[in-house]
Amino acid sequence: MGQAFRKLFDTFFGNTEMRVVMLGLDAAGKTTILYKLHIGEVLSTVPTIGFNVEKVQYKNVVFTVWDVGGQEKLRALWRHYFNNTDGLIYVVDSLDRERIGKAKQEFQTIINDPFMLHSIILVFANKQDLEQCHQGKYVKD
Repeated sequence: MGQAFRKLFDTFFGNTEMRVVMLGLDAAGKTTILYKLHIGEVLSTVPTIGFNVEKVQYKNVVFTVWDVGGQEKLRALWRHYFNNTDGLIYVVDSLDRERIGKAKQEFQTIINDPFMLHSIILVFANKQDLEQCHQGKYVKD
């Protein structure tokens, strides 16, 4: 009974919780985005092997964000994060023209999964503020 009252109270006056999964190909910038949302700073990151999870609050909504590695060998595991997911943030490296087709294909697979049919979707075209150099490194415009 106490939990039911708490849930009712939170609905009207407290925090709402949402589970969000953040996916995209490797090196799209998922972890950088997560920590920008979480602590407000851009951090230097390393490739995610497995996942990172952080709680991010905006007004009265607490988002539990699961940032899952995007390497090819990890993509088969993405579907294990779909159950009870309220939202998807799909991050695309907008400068990675060679893999835009692969990013589209993976996105289609995700949104066609039965567990994701009712999820809110945000597609984030990342790195638009950068210019690609010949060495494969990115620099600010």
